[in-house]
Amino acid sequence: MRIGLTKMKLDCYQRTFVHSSSSLTPIQLPAQMETHLWYVKPSEVKNESLLKQYLDILSPRERENVMQMRSEELRKSALLARALVRTTIARYQINSQINPRSLKFRKNIHGKPEVDWQFSDDSLPPPLHFNISHTSSLVACGVTVDSQIGIDVEEKHRSIKHTVLSFARRYFSKHEIQFLASVTDPQVQKLEFIKLWTLKEAYVKALGKGFSGAPFKTFTIRFKEDSIHQASEIVVDSFDEPTELTSNWQFSLLELANSHYAAICTEKHAASAEGKRNVPTKLTVWKTIPFVVDECVSGTDAVKTIYG
Repeated sequence: MRIGLTKMKLDCYQRTFVHSSSSLTPIQLPAQMETHLWYVKPSEVKNESLLKQYLDILSPRERENVMQMRSEELRKSALLARALVRTTIARYQINSQINPRSLKFRKNIHGKPEVDWQFSDDSLPPPLHFNISHTSSLVACGVTVDSQIGIDVEEKHRSIKHTVLSFARRYFSKHEIQFLASVTDPQVQKLEFIKLWTLKEAYVKALGKGFSGAPFKTFTIRFKEDSIHQASEIVVDSFDEPTELTSNWQFSLLELANSHYAAICTEKHAASAEGKRNVPTKLTVWKTIPFVVDECVSGTDAVKTIYG
């Protein structure tokens, strides 16, 4: 069941740096069965005037939420998360150029943010979906079209207050606990735990319910294998609806910047769900400092595929 690193075919529109002092490089919307992932490392954003520029594009409520954070590290992470969402969505040319400051958001009944498009005519809102995840050391935003998305990023070497198994017993299913217990090396066991946590978090965020709406113990992340060391598919067994094998979701698990795990869960398109099993999703990854530099890192050492 353990999954090792494999090389993934990633498509990249550009492999050069794009500098801009005040504007954003326009990007075409993802195609169906395509995911865009943008990430920024807070440690690389040090310019105070740039941070102020990010603060200026936030709504009054967002600015208030950022400033209420207890520490400078948390304030910076929250600021970059909101700025990354706004600048990422503004890159996509919907009907016309979008000012990141003008974007408005709403939350679904479970609290998942969505874009509240403000079109003056009778145009239908674009079928763009996004999701954000951040730690103190990395902030990421995923984008799809016509497909719900959930993402999660976790530090590979994050600290865990309790032992892995005692922590897993609080949140994981019996099957997942048995798998972790079978891993004898403590360091490998911890890494496998973090991978599972990241996948489970991405799944509940894709559902749009969050942790409270879909507790981790109510489902199992299970790896179907073609061989002992290579997973061919990740599926979800739901205990609430045991007659339904939730196979309409597709997962990718990555290692980013040699320091983080990133899980992406997307809803399968009808053509994929009804046709071939486990059709790969096209993935393009950018490392960015909004308004300063964008670098497509797909196919580089900055993005290693574990599964997907």
